Amino acid sequence: MFQFTLTNVARATALATAMTLVAAGGGSAMAAAPMAKTSAPGYFRLMLGAFEVTALSDGTVELPIDQLLSEPAAKTYQALAKSFLKAPLETSVNAYLINTGDRVVLIDTGAAGLFGPTLGKLLANLKASGYEPAQIDEIYLTHLHPDHVGGLMSNGVLAFPNAIVRADQDESDYWLSQANMDRAPAASKGFFQGAMGSLTPYVTANKYKSFHGNTQLIPGVRSLASVGHTIGHTSYAIESEGQKLLIVGDLIHVAAVQFDKPSITIAFDSDPKAAEAARGKVFMQAVNDGALIAAAHIQFPGLGHLRSIGKSYQWVPVNYTQMR
Repeated sequence: MFQFTLTNVARATALATAMTLVAAGGGSAMAAAPMAKTSAPGYFRLMLGAFEVTALSDGTVELPIDQLLSEPAAKTYQALAKSFLKAPLETSVNAYLINTGDRVVLIDTGAAGLFGPTLGKLLANLKASGYEPAQIDEIYLTHLHPDHVGGLMSNGVLAFPNAIVRADQDESDYWLSQANMDRAPAASKGFFQGAMGSLTPYVTANKYKSFHGNTQLIPGVRSLASVGHTIGHTSYAIESEGQKLLIVGDLIHVAAVQFDKPSITIAFDSDPKAAEAARGKVFMQAVNDGALIAAAHIQFPGLGHLRSIGKSYQWVPVNYTQMR
């Protein structure tokens, strides 16, 4: 028979008190923690043959794509809804680091402060991934829009003091021209100013070296002309031990719309027809070669394969992997 001893009474009282605290939401151990509202550092790494590839996030930015795409807004909304998305669309800005074993190459640099307050995280994520800006040997730019060149500078100094910067000659000739900026509409002048402010210090320091069209840059890395989005837009073909990666910059902006309908262009394209043609050419090359695709504005890390389905494409994201 149960005995109500002093010890049992004390235990029952303690239990009742604890239950009361839990029911009332009291007690430090059971209190709700504040929401962190941040994700882990934005980098993702995989091997491509003997090369190490690191995707780096510069952050995300909301874009009113219903107003920017050539697709009617109503159809854009429908396409987004199928992917459980909406406009404005939170859009990734990605860059890619290639370590060949002999060279460390950064492809694009993010926006820094040139494209709104939600971007500019590339340097922090680069460091979180285990690299320092001074370790970058070369920087290859897909084009000179602000969200790709802004990260070249940091607090008024070269963000990558030991790097040689490279881009297509037509691209730099166009965006670094004061005459072109003077002729440009007022809404476009900021693009010229961003390119000049970011790249000119490297030109002055003799750290800029242009190329033209399809060029072997270093062993395993070559440029691939894909003009249309801009006058000198460039993709980069990476190959090691038979494995291939195509870094395509801004050939695509909205995966939920443009994979299904590759003919859809965006207002940022300087020559929409040429941009559409370049997209089709590079995408078909990726399908035929079984190459990985890396894109600046596909949801981070922006890496995957393509399947061709009639006139459309299916995006197959990379499998998550932990480096060992």
